[in-house]
Amino acid sequence: MMVLKLLFGVVIMAVVFFMLTFTVYFFNLDMKMAARIMPWISKRYDKVKKEKRL
Repeated sequence: MMVLKLLFGVVIMAVVFFMLTFTVYFFNLDMKMAARIMPWISKRYDKVKKEKRL
């Protein structure tokens, strides 16, 4: 009985994980988040002193 409960828990966790990743994929949330933080990242990157040697 304990093994069945454990297996059921693992299956539920796998389904929830799949639904979460599918939602991110379907609505393109990863790229939307990247677009929101890109100005902050660019501002930080522009302040970094760059090496000019070739």
